[in-house]
Amino acid sequence: MKNEKLTTDEYDALGHILGGAKHDRFNACVGRNAKRLAGLKMIQYSKDGKLALTDKGQQVLFLRRCIAGLRALLADPAAVVDADVLVFLGKKSHIAPLEAGGHGVTDKGRESLADIDAQDK
Repeated sequence: MKNEKLTTDEYDALGHILGGAKHDRFNACVGRNAKRLAGLKMIQYSKDGKLALTDKGQQVLFLRRCIAGLRALLADPAAVVDADVLVFLGKKSHIAPLEAGGHGVTDKGRESLADIDAQDK
């Protein structure tokens, strides 16, 4: 995964592609980033020239949502997080349901966030 750290603009481009185009052309954000994202095998062109996320691209976006969800729950155990993210974080023992409602971040979840923050530096 060397040199696969994405910029916010590249993540936004993946999000635009996931959402699909409302017309035949994508926006400038996708245009700026399509070549690199295709090189990283996160997007692919179909025979008719349309862009689609690969499994790898979908996984990258999902992991980004999981990290954002973990951060949100750390700040507020009652934060609204997508159900699929809650299930994944629960299976990985990063969160645990609280008796009072919501979800608390476990020590394992805190360690994972610390590792992610350390890699970003």
